[in-house]
Amino acid sequence: MKKLAVVVVVAVFGAGTAGAFRLYSRMHAPFRGYSGPEQLVDIPPGEGTRAIGERLTGAGVVRDALTFRLALRVSGSARRLKAGEYRFTRPMSMLEVIGKIARGEVDLLSVTFPEGLTIAEMAAIFEARGFGPASTFISAAKDASAIQALDPSARDLEGYLFPDTYALPRQAPASRAVRAMVERFLQVLTPQVRAAADARGLTVRQLVTLASIVEKETARGDERPLVAAVYSNRLKLRMGLQSDPTVIYALQRAGTFTGNLRRDDLHVDSPYNTYRYASLPPGPIAAPGKASLEAAANPADVEYLYFVSRNDGSHEFARTLDEHNRNVQKYQVQYFRDLRAGRPAAGAGSSSPR
Repeated sequence: MKKLAVVVVVAVFGAGTAGAFRLYSRMHAPFRGYSGPEQLVDIPPGEGTRAIGERLTGAGVVRDALTFRLALRVSGSARRLKAGEYRFTRPMSMLEVIGKIARGEVDLLSVTFPEGLTIAEMAAIFEARGFGPASTFISAAKDASAIQALDPSARDLEGYLFPDTYALPRQAPASRAVRAMVERFLQVLTPQVRAAADARGLTVRQLVTLASIVEKETARGDERPLVAAVYSNRLKLRMGLQSDPTVIYALQRAGTFTGNLRRDDLHVDSPYNTYRYASLPPGPIAAPGKASLEAAANPADVEYLYFVSRNDGSHEFARTLDEHNRNVQKYQVQYFRDLRAGRPAAGAGSSSPR
């Protein structure tokens, strides 16, 4: 009987040891039960560990939910699991999976907002990339509290959402995207840029407004200081800026822009219409990039008051109206004549300011 008891004890101990070893192996052995190159698993906020284990098991990320819960106890991470969408691309042990979720290494989606966009245009990109409705982005951008210290008169974040590429979780709320864009703007608006603007008598709002016009008028880095100089010189002389993009923005705000700017549109009664009001618009008309902000703070030391498109993405600058009119004749009027006659032409052009 004593021998039998010893045998039973040994057997039980051995079975327990074998079971423990199997559990240990399951926790540490890499596993991949999905067939595709990757597997996305969405863990909703507030979901319990049992449901998370079943979700991961069903997706083929872990072998079984029971061992997953035991692995959670061993790791001590049961209360640290974070909601979000996770991407799995290789065999991983349960403890590796748990560590990934506990660290909150959610799948990030990149989204690029080019320079020169309005809040509404950025919202459309936000929606197109699958982050959520454009309306949520527009709503978040109405909260100007983040830049109140810089611009007390701001009623929204037009001009203050810095154009750049951002990596965000797929389920990131619009407020998170907007917050990241404002933080990036605050980084780019360096003390040096602010000091240069202040030396020229520009508030931050005036600086960003001028920079937004520069951004809309030219995409060439070498021309931005020249375009900024044209408008700075006009402001000194109390001349109208006569910038087409400001009129377009006025029409967009009114919901009447059709995609083409007509001569009659230049008479629209809006403080953003720089053909009617000889001053800066009341606020930014788009989001300027770093180069445009720096150009607005440090315009070129030139006497230009006019510029016209050369039809190749560049512009011809002029000091006098007579010189400007000759440039318009050369780069616009003659161009269309050549086009109608079938002669080689440089390309379609536009003139701003007039």
